[in-house]
Amino acid sequence: QVQLVESGGGLVQAGGSLRLSCVASGRTFSNSPMGWFRQTPEKEREFVAAIRRIGERTYSTYYTDSVRGRFTISRDNAKNTLYLQMNSQQPDDTAVYYCAATAPCYGGSYTYRGGYDYWGRGTQVTVSS
Repeated sequence: QVQLVESGGGLVQAGGSLRLSCVASGRTFSNSPMGWFRQTPEKEREFVAAIRRIGERTYSTYYTDSVRGRFTISRDNAKNTLYLQMNSQQPDDTAVYYCAATAPCYGGSYTYRGGYDYWGRGTQVTVSS
C-alpha cells in the first residue's frame, strides 16, 4: 500500500522558516516526479513546487511565482523522502501543505494536480504576522 506522510508543519512568525518532509512508502518514487501543493478553506488546492529527475543525480525544479526564491524543493531518493524548505515565510503562505507523487516517468504538467496519483493527508502551516 502506497503512503505519503507529511511532517514539519507548525506555527511560525512572518519572516521565519520551516522545513516540511514527506516520507513515501509502499514503492520507490525515485523515477516519479513529486510535488507540493497547498490549500486554504477559501481556495482550491494549488501548486507550490515540483521536482523531477533528469539524470543520474540531476533534477529539475519548478515553483509557483509566489514562492520562487523563498522555497526550495529537494528529495533524498535513498530515504524515499521529499522536502520543502520554506524561508521568509509570509502570512499568505498559511495553508495545509500536501505532498504528491505521479506515476513513473510522468510527462505531463507538474502544476496540474490531476497529474498526481498519490497524495498525503497534509500538514498545517500557519504564519503569523
